[in-house]
Amino acid sequence: MWVVATAGHVDHGKSTLVRALTGMEPDRWAEERRRGMTIDLGFAWTTLPAGGTVAFVDVPGHERFVPNMLAGVGPVPAALVVVGADEGWMPQSAEHLAALDALGVSHGLLAVTRADLADPGPALARAREEIAATSLGAVEAVPVSAVTGAGLPELRAALDRLVARLPDPAADAPVRLWVDRSFTVRGSGTVVTGTLGAGRLRVGDTLELAATGEPVRVRGLHALNTARAEVGAVARVAVNLRGLPRDRVARGDALLSPGRFRGTDLLDVRLAGDPAADLPPTLTLHVGSAAVPARVRPLGPDTVRLRLARPLPLVIGDRALLRDPGRHHVSGGVTVLDVDPPPLRRRGAAAARAIVLAGLDGRPDLAGELRRRRLVRAGELTRMGVPATAAPVAGDWLADPDHWRELGRRLTEEVARYAREQPLAAGVPVDVLRHRLDLPDRALVEALLRPPLRLRAGRVTATAADTLPEPVARAVARVRAEYGDRPFQAPETHRLADFGLGPREIGAAVRAGALLKLADNVVLLPGALDDAVRVLAGLSQPFTLSAARQALDTTRRVAVPLLELLDRRGATRRLPDDAREVVHPPG
Repeated sequence: MWVVATAGHVDHGKSTLVRALTGMEPDRWAEERRRGMTIDLGFAWTTLPAGGTVAFVDVPGHERFVPNMLAGVGPVPAALVVVGADEGWMPQSAEHLAALDALGVSHGLLAVTRADLADPGPALARAREEIAATSLGAVEAVPVSAVTGAGLPELRAALDRLVARLPDPAADAPVRLWVDRSFTVRGSGTVVTGTLGAGRLRVGDTLELAATGEPVRVRGLHALNTARAEVGAVARVAVNLRGLPRDRVARGDALLSPGRFRGTDLLDVRLAGDPAADLPPTLTLHVGSAAVPARVRPLGPDTVRLRLARPLPLVIGDRALLRDPGRHHVSGGVTVLDVDPPPLRRRGAAAARAIVLAGLDGRPDLAGELRRRRLVRAGELTRMGVPATAAPVAGDWLADPDHWRELGRRLTEEVARYAREQPLAAGVPVDVLRHRLDLPDRALVEALLRPPLRLRAGRVTATAADTLPEPVARAVARVRAEYGDRPFQAPETHRLADFGLGPREIGAAVRAGALLKLADNVVLLPGALDDAVRVLAGLSQPFTLSAARQALDTTRRVAVPLLELLDRRGATRRLPDDAREVVHPPG
């Protein structure tokens, strides 16, 4: 299936032409048929001579219903521009063409209708001239009369040639179905319709509702009034949603592949049309089937920042248009450059941002996004429309290579600085480094570690585990000199202070393996445990605490925590009567 939208001035015969081509009535409402004027979107389809099916989105031509027209044209890849031979080029002809140009529609066909009422030549020449200056370029033109049938075969053949030129849709792309109608079918519940421009829908799929983020389940699919198990792009499709109340979804909402889009109410865009400085402060942004008020902040000559009244699921490269509803004026088309732009807080930030935007073209660029964002999660890039094909540096974090190298250099500097500031500390806590480097995840700190940096017990150090600051090393040497021949005698607290060993110094020595801590202010030299086992193994088994204390020539202050430590390490076993025995005597 191919989908083509009509465009043109009111009462130039768009609906009549669609009716003649398809044999179907595109005007859905009784008022439309009574007044002979399309008010809302209409839909009809036909089989072309070559065998393919073309579906028409028939749009209203009256200036009061331009928002409805834009809702129909927005997601459609091609347009049938309709101009009446009897009236020629008219104001809504120009506004509809400006909208197509703003949206970047590049495939189209011109039908000069009412050829039975006037010579189609002048209208055809003027219309082709106007169209040639837009994104549509040179288009094939066909004079036609829906009343007499003249030109209809030629128009069908021209439609065949038009759809043959349309690019193949991205079948594996995520789904973003802009909703242009929402209604209830008795016995089925809520149904929404839209033009599926990319991807594939299947019965049973779970999608996200853009407005709320809530999951919705596809209960049924219809295309061309036929139930389908799946529908691929490009297609007009009706989606029956399970368990969703009718008032929860409306035109301008969208059904999305889960996790593939992000709602944004702040975006930077490039403008093609009126100069940025001439734009009014508030316009309406039209994209897909949505129309949302937007506050406009000029940044550069052709770049602006838009603050939307509600978030929309946009990606880099999206085309949209800005319209001034008060003046009935299309201010210009926009190309989305960034859906997650940085804040502009400092003086001169807007001018600096304009320089950055001047180098963007709206095409997803992984290397450029990493360079600008430095660190970003792969999923965030995917939701911006940027393929996240780089290898992560940690978890799902991607990094700009130059920034990552600079972080590694700064990490080494911060570890050295912390060691100078706190020489007795066992290294820098990971969270301290995370804050100093302004990193969003502690896993990034760990991923940056390179020798000689190492992680131990949640701290990063650049020194070997047995390296001690010089004052602490001297204090331990004094302990070893005085107590080396009395391995089970522990210095009293005042004696430790005389040596220069306070709580922080003792902690550093214990972490380095230079001292063995049994309890608060009870420390021995590190070989004391093995020596104690050898002495205790020479006692009659089992032995009492008193016998152990005497054999070790120590005090109860040392013997109790020493034996408890040997119990925990499995070298000794405590029996029910509080006696002990050596479990693993030295070999």
